[in-house]
Amino acid sequence: MTLAFLCDFDGTVAPADVGAALVARFTTAPERIGELARRWTAGEIGSRAVIEGESATLRVREGEALAFVRGFALDPGFAPFARCARARGEPVELASEGFGFYIRELLAHAGLDDLPWTANEARFENDTLTPGFPHATGAERDCRGCGNCKARHVERLRRAGHRVVLVGDGLSDRCAAEAADVVLARGRLLEWCHAQGLAALPFEDFAGVERQAERLRAGAATGAAVPAPAAGHPTRAEG
Repeated sequence: MTLAFLCDFDGTVAPADVGAALVARFTTAPERIGELARRWTAGEIGSRAVIEGESATLRVREGEALAFVRGFALDPGFAPFARCARARGEPVELASEGFGFYIRELLAHAGLDDLPWTANEARFENDTLTPGFPHATGAERDCRGCGNCKARHVERLRRAGHRVVLVGDGLSDRCAAEAADVVLARGRLLEWCHAQGLAALPFEDFAGVERQAERLRAGAATGAAVPAPAAGHPTRAEG
């Protein structure tokens, strides 16, 4: 079964959290941002509510936002990893709870314009930003109120016949981690997986992701087992 890689963007493909930096730079209510983060971490609200709340505090024009995000870059190992995997016939996709406008900008700068991705929308009008959620959790799914439901993308890739590898770093990757066949994690996602008893392989950067991918390929070739979600955290049903 061919591997497919579903990668988080902020803090993973881009080592910095571009979305959080954008909010920190242009918010008019930093105390509100802190409260939203606290409530999300505690599980009181979902990421969609966080994004809506954060966006309401922003005062930024589209040109200003683009100029700001151009100061960020991708992990230097990501483009070689993605090109190598895709040459093998292994899909590589991004799924982000951030905004598409900066993912598009940074992928283009890296020469990866054709890489598939999903994210939330940002609609600029004068100095306001209104978020849109074309990939939001549907009412049929018992989920965490995601803006971009990453578990759905895992399921779509699995239905296409792939063994799905999630690559992520944060709490917005939890639903996808529960649904994926293999989890490569760092940061808060790795801590959460350990706390939940969910099997996860650690990585530091995309050079490390490539090494883990080689092990997974070798294991598949020999029939060796690879980590799967732990008992008590089953693959999510299709919605």
